[in-house]
Amino acid sequence: MSDIKDIKKPIEAELKLFNEIFKDNILTDTGLLRSVINYVLKRKGKQLRPIIVFLTAGACGKINPKTHNAAALIELMHTATLIHDDVVDESLFRRNAFSINGLWKNKVAVLVGDYLLARGLLLAVKNKEFDLLEAVSSAVDEMSRGEILQIKKSRQLNITESEYFEIIEKKTASLIAACAKIGAESVGADEQIVAKMHQFGINLGIAFQIKDDLFDYKLNNKTGKPAGNDLKEHKLTLPLIFTKERANNRERRQLLKIIKSKNHSYTQIFNLVEIVSDKGGFDYTVQRMIDYKNQALDCLEVLPDNEYRKALKQLVEFVIDRDE
Repeated sequence: MSDIKDIKKPIEAELKLFNEIFKDNILTDTGLLRSVINYVLKRKGKQLRPIIVFLTAGACGKINPKTHNAAALIELMHTATLIHDDVVDESLFRRNAFSINGLWKNKVAVLVGDYLLARGLLLAVKNKEFDLLEAVSSAVDEMSRGEILQIKKSRQLNITESEYFEIIEKKTASLIAACAKIGAESVGADEQIVAKMHQFGINLGIAFQIKDDLFDYKLNNKTGKPAGNDLKEHKLTLPLIFTKERANNRERRQLLKIIKSKNHSYTQIFNLVEIVSDKGGFDYTVQRMIDYKNQALDCLEVLPDNEYRKALKQLVEFVIDRDE
């Protein structure tokens, strides 16, 4: 399995500078806001999106100040949407720590998310990088549409496989595609390369979300139980969509009874996982994930053979091999 440290090696210096720029763009003297922002900075994740921006830029040309602005803009928008998502989903935890709304309640979380969005807009406008702003704003627009479509379908419980892929392309893949696109654009790559990198991001993002959806059925090492978080929110993901379409009437009734339950017991979730497994739902989902992984790798063949392209290939493998 590829290691995230190895993936970051070609861009270690850029990531160090990026973190300084990102911090400078969001820190403030305002007391409460400063406390929340410091908490955000301490809880940063793997920074996959800035990594994609820098690796794509490096593979296509020479990383420059515009690349750094692109990475900062992406991360500001991404962080803001995560904070807003936690409010919408009423999630009190993120990455095994309290979410912003879990500690400071919804009003503060929404306002902090708005603040980060505004800082991203100001960063792009101040540097007159309207092409970056357009690309990222379009992605956030797509993300919003995807989330709304998912909410609609979770209420109706009638999502099809094609609708599932439409949702995850919008809500997850669109921003990852924007990362790859603006990384290439920031170094002056030609239109064909930029378009190929955008498609690379779409394929990678879909594979990433399928992997995330599979985690919901995985047994937790500490509790020995599957998470079932998507099920609790009535989100039907690919393993269950595939299974529901192929179940007999009795199994379908059983599935729908579990899905519609207001309080899912671990026994119910175990029963659902067993049905999905027996019907081949997991095998089918893994194969679709691998298909998108391979399509992402194919997109990278247009790039020069250098350390950045190698790291991008390692990143693709990391996305589907990761265990969290």
